[in-house]
Amino acid sequence: MSTIATWTRRHRLTAFFGLAFVLSWWAWPLYAAGVDVVPFWPWGPLLAALVVIGVTDGRSGYRELLARMTRWRVGWRWWVVALGTPLAVLAVATIANVTIWHAPAPDIANMAWADIGLMFAFRFVDPLNGPLGEEPGWRAYAVPRLQRLWSPLRSACTLGVLVALWHVPLVATDRLAAVGIPVTFAITFVYVWLFNRTGGSGLMTMVFHVAQGTISYAALGFAYADATRMDWLTGALWCLIAVGLVTLDRKAWRSAPAAAVAPAPVAHAHV
Repeated sequence: MSTIATWTRRHRLTAFFGLAFVLSWWAWPLYAAGVDVVPFWPWGPLLAALVVIGVTDGRSGYRELLARMTRWRVGWRWWVVALGTPLAVLAVATIANVTIWHAPAPDIANMAWADIGLMFAFRFVDPLNGPLGEEPGWRAYAVPRLQRLWSPLRSACTLGVLVALWHVPLVATDRLAAVGIPVTFAITFVYVWLFNRTGGSGLMTMVFHVAQGTISYAALGFAYADATRMDWLTGALWCLIAVGLVTLDRKAWRSAPAAAVAPAPVAHAHV
């Protein structure tokens, strides 16, 4: 056990990413072999972060993670950005789908807003849903440690590749459109940018993630080809936003703010 702990302390990120994949993918081979199991578990990054912190940093690591996931004093503008950007992307894609491709216009007045509000709240506390399963791991844990080694740009590239690969079982089991893989890579830049601009707030990336997926295409009345087109439209918009952030806010990609960088690891941390 001490050998495993020593190795994990020396290779925190490798241990985290490896464990995140194992904890999310463990049932996929069984599913492919015909066993009736859920093939993908989105809580992998959350559990991986908790396990690696327990082995390497103990209470101080948990305090750091909790502080990032509850960092709400970031200024009201960033709350607007976190909540409004995903909704704006969805709105623009919807307008394009209706006006250009003549998809049926959503009946906004008769949408199940109470159910949507309940889903919004539920996604904050459900580890089997994307936001809570991913954000404490990918953003609150991994990004500060990647940025202790590399620039935000290189960190976002690395994380984007890994998170995109992590979603592969969803594509293989028809739970995610194939276009979701490159879009996941692109939107990772938006997440990292938001994380850094809010002083390392995992809460803001959590709010962003919750807002991004709460209103489904079905809730808007889209199905079949219209819903598939929405994947492409929203994906194209996220790619444009990512390119815009990298090209227009170049300073943000050179160095991360101190608040968004993990402290240097303490040798032989108490666990």
